[in-house]
Amino acid sequence: MRYLPLTDEDRELMLDRIEVAHVDELFADVPADKLLKAPLDLPRHKGELEVERMLSRIAAKNMTASTVPFFVGAGAYKHHVPASVDHLIQRSEFLTSYTPYQPEIAQGTLHYLFEFQTQVAMLTGMDVANASMYDGSTGCAEAVLMAHRITRRNKAVLSGGLHPHYAEVVRTSSHLAGDHVVTMSPDISATEDLLAQIDDSVSCVVVQTPDVFGNLRDLTAIADKCHKHKALLIAVFTEAMSLGLVTPPGEMGADIVVGEGQSIGNSLNFGGPYVGLFATRQAYVRQMPGRLCGETVDADGRTGYVLTLSTREQHIRREKATSNICTNSGLCCLAFSIHLTLLGNKGLTQVARINHANAVLLADMLAPIAGVDVLNETFFNEFTIRVRGKAADVVEAMAQRGVLAGVPMSRLLPDAGLDDLIIVANSEVNTDDDRRAFVDALRQSLSN
Repeated sequence: MRYLPLTDEDRELMLDRIEVAHVDELFADVPADKLLKAPLDLPRHKGELEVERMLSRIAAKNMTASTVPFFVGAGAYKHHVPASVDHLIQRSEFLTSYTPYQPEIAQGTLHYLFEFQTQVAMLTGMDVANASMYDGSTGCAEAVLMAHRITRRNKAVLSGGLHPHYAEVVRTSSHLAGDHVVTMSPDISATEDLLAQIDDSVSCVVVQTPDVFGNLRDLTAIADKCHKHKALLIAVFTEAMSLGLVTPPGEMGADIVVGEGQSIGNSLNFGGPYVGLFATRQAYVRQMPGRLCGETVDADGRTGYVLTLSTREQHIRREKATSNICTNSGLCCLAFSIHLTLLGNKGLTQVARINHANAVLLADMLAPIAGVDVLNETFFNEFTIRVRGKAADVVEAMAQRGVLAGVPMSRLLPDAGLDDLIIVANSEVNTDDDRRAFVDALRQSLSN
């Protein structure tokens, strides 16, 4: 009972105090199909050594990204992270530090967060960035809420190229806030007419580039139409490495830029922790969620760093907060900043070019295969292919042949009728041998 110390009487007292008849009522907002019908089929009591052996056997069944040719992306990407990044973030002064509430004893933490903000602002082409958000999807939802505060409207338009997980998080937060969300149909070829959706009732338009299908998008016309109607353009990315090569969203007129920073400095880690990047225009800084570190001087004229803005719910009254997500993934910020510092401008551009070149090579190798169509005209390091039959079955068959081929779109959009699409990512870590293995496994899987 070390981890579950409450007695039945304790639980009854707690439920009575909050006037709830049964603990299940506390989960009323969770969709019924997401709730377990029974406890997981796991042994109830085991010793520590037995548990370690059991979990090791289960883990050995996994086919990991580091053991086979890996082409999975769709929001989380395998990139090379220098060993020095992990070594540095494990220094005790970084690893054990927490929120820098007392600037006089947290100058190191505040300094690297300040540098992180500067890097994110430069990458995105924006005036100011925060430090930071929990991850890309929750950051996207926060951006929509921020746009509502600025425009005093509550209608968001989501592009059909926005990652479905990001769209789902936006819809969840909007539902609870009573806001209105228009979600466009899945847009495989980036031809949707977003301009027709923009009028004086719209608070913001949310567009991803590269989008979930891999298409690069020019946001300029959308930004112009948004600004004409006093709405905001929120530009989203899931692949931070693309910012080393493509036109920054800020240069295309975006008002808020938000995305996932996992690609730089942070490994896949079976899904987390990751780090959300968030940047905006100087005019909107007071409505930006999270925290903002600033540079100043002390009484003796020495450079120092402080929390300039930190309007999260743990600091001020909940109803006055710009964000109710407390975690800012500080250690992941540091990993991002160290990796980007090691690369520098030239290094980042070089890695980004290799990503794009590798993806082009793979696309060219796949195009001649019977039963395969490459759907993208422009892309960074990720593209979509159409295959004969069900994509999920093809991906599974390729996994049996030792290649993790990509993400079937049916996994992200199970009811959209896109069961024959696979999202394929090819980064700098993939070799010519990996690509040949992909082609061979795909041919064999389609021939069965």
